[in-house]
Order: sequence, then structure tokens, then C-alpha cells
Amino acid sequence: MLPLNFHFSVSLDLFGQERSTNAANYFTTGLKGRYHETRIDDDHGLTDASWPVHRLQENRIVCEDGPALLSLNERLRDDYIADSQRGINRWNRVLEQHGSDMRLELPHRAFHRTIGEFAGVHVSPDGRLLTEAEWHQGVGGWLPADADHAFVNTLMQPVTEPGKMASWISPPSRGINGQSLDFEYVKFG
Repeated sequence: MLPLNFHFSVSLDLFGQERSTNAANYFTTGLKGRYHETRIDDDHGLTDASWPVHRLQENRIVCEDGPALLSLNERLRDDYIADSQRGINRWNRVLEQHGSDMRLELPHRAFHRTIGEFAGVHVSPDGRLLTEAEWHQGVGGWLPADADHAFVNTLMQPVTEPGKMASWISPPSRGINGQSLDFEYVKFG
């Protein structure tokens, strides 16, 4: 679960602040859209629409409606969470079909965030607000440690010889555009 907790939480930060005037301005000028924009049944201007936004209020996480135009990042984050959950559900079905009791779970949207409403807030993967001491006591079981990152870095060695694959990549069944696997796709100077 350590890599899943890490990668999912840092991916949630990529969507930015929960409420953002920049996102609203980009949407209004046509530079930003919502996931499956053409499938959404609204006026596509978002002038009178609202969207639920999670935030910290009086030491608890609440969800309250906010202006949809300012909440575009949160809308996209919600869509990403829903899409990720569909993938987790598929993986869990495969685990179950193979007789495994192990199940994967996404961490809470507020877990390990460094951008937005929950930046610097200590939240467990199951969504409990924690003290700093509780966070430091549990973080080693929730996120990869420096030693884990160092180990991954030892695996991630570049391979530049045509026809050879890095140990962390499965060789493809065929080359790109019908080329052979040992084709020199990139020329190093």
C-alpha cells in the first residue's frame, strides 16, 4: 500500500487548490475544461452552478457546496478519484478471483497533501485527523521511507543500447510502427 498511498496522494496535488480563480479564468477563456465536458448536461458556463468542495472546518473535514466555476480543480480531482477507484475495483476483483484476501484501497483525499486546503494537515489514509505526534508515529507504515526511494533508484538504471530493455520494463511484443525491437529509436550524440 505504501506506493499506492504515495503516488495517489501526490497525484491529487497536481490538480491544484480546491478553489481557484486561475482555473476559473482558464475555463472562461476556453483553455481548461472538465473531464468529458461534452457529456455534462449543464450550460457549460457555470455561472449559477455549484460543486461540493472538501475543506477543513473547526478541526474536521466537511464537504460544502461552492461556486462550480471556482471549484473546477476539485471537480477534476473528483473525476480522477472516481476513475482511480474503478481501477482499484478491477484489481481487487482479480485478487479475489485468485483467492487472495488482500485488497487495495485508495487513501483519503486529504492524506499526505502539500497543496490546497489540506496542505500541512495530518490526516491518516482512512481520513482521520491526527496530531503531529500521531502522524509521525504512523507515517512509516503509510508512505515509503527514504530507504524505499533509494532502493527504487537502484532499479531505475537507464539502458540506451538498441534492443535492450531496462529491468523494470517488460519488453514489448513488437517495435513501434513495425520496426524491430533493436531499431535505434533514439540517437544519442
